[in-house]
Amino acid sequence: MAGLCLLLVPPLSGCGGPTAADPAKAQVQRVLDRRAAALLRHDAAAYGATGTRAAYVRLRALPLAAWAYRVTSVHRDGSGATADADLRYRVAGYDTAPVGVRRTLTLSRSADGGWYVTADAPAKGAGQQLWDQGAVTVVRGAHSIVLGTGRGPGELRGFGRLADRAVPAVSGAWGTDWARRVVVLVPPSLDGMARLLGSPASDYRGIAAVTTGEAGGAGRAPADRVVVNPEAYALLGDVGKQVVLTHETAHVATRAHTTAATPLWLSEGYADWTGYLATGRAPAAVAPELARAVRDGRVPAELPADGDFGFTGDPARLARAYEGGWLACRMIADRWGGARLGAFYRAVGAHAQRAGAVREALHEVLGTTPREFTARWRAYLRARLG
Repeated sequence: MAGLCLLLVPPLSGCGGPTAADPAKAQVQRVLDRRAAALLRHDAAAYGATGTRAAYVRLRALPLAAWAYRVTSVHRDGSGATADADLRYRVAGYDTAPVGVRRTLTLSRSADGGWYVTADAPAKGAGQQLWDQGAVTVVRGAHSIVLGTGRGPGELRGFGRLADRAVPAVSGAWGTDWARRVVVLVPPSLDGMARLLGSPASDYRGIAAVTTGEAGGAGRAPADRVVVNPEAYALLGDVGKQVVLTHETAHVATRAHTTAATPLWLSEGYADWTGYLATGRAPAAVAPELARAVRDGRVPAELPADGDFGFTGDPARLARAYEGGWLACRMIADRWGGARLGAFYRAVGAHAQRAGAVREALHEVLGTTPREFTARWRAYLRARLG
């Protein structure tokens, strides 16, 4: 993602130099620096001296390795002000680099003429953070940390047990060249999930969980979060819940090798292949929508396109897309082996762009062509689902 730099030249008046910077920006920065330092050392009194303690109460259980604001602008309004700031933070033991989020802070003047914070909220257009929805409860596992709001430790420990089983399962399939730990966010509701992701709730209705990563440089993701939809998740059985957490953990593991060159049928198919690997479920049971289509003589002509994976479209089409991607990856594992499937995934992601990535990886890793691969996949669907 390219950045755009603008050089702003302030107007000159007569022979004078540039307009002096507003001292309020530096003053607010100092207040936020003190506020961040107090939070990191768990000093409630010092935090309260910089303004409202509401965020401290919600954040105090979160294990933080870093927390810092960078003020980008201050807008004064009489005795008050609003400040736009970039917040960067790290969860201790899990984030390899800071997560960056945009915040808007409201400030008022104190009796001694200083500034104090009266509110700290997501910037316009930015998603909420979990602490915006309530006090964060933290449960640690062997390979996971579960952060929840509105839910007790007992319920969160259930997510932790599933995540702790998912991590070694994913490592067994993918390998150990990843962090081998996962952060799970459990908001209070579907609406809470949607606010974390900055999208309408309708986009995620029926979706049990998603994984989102803060993109770092060179394809690295310093902070992946598995975000649960507690309403859809609660409708799943024990096997389904484990499949979902393993699927999302596979996304965390493969993130560094998932690029613009990676089609969704491969990234989602691989995650599903990993999730279902130990379940022993028959293909027709895992892929009911596609099985119905195959039995009706409607075998797909092509592998699923990225557009078929949209959450807001036809649910049956979405199901067939996921099922088709899963069966493509299952076919590779059956025909060439699981290790070769992982090598194919990495080879596709190593390309700088989508064009030619799958074709070249098919040739280099599997010794086939897109046409031959698609024909083999269609025959596989008939054999497994017909």
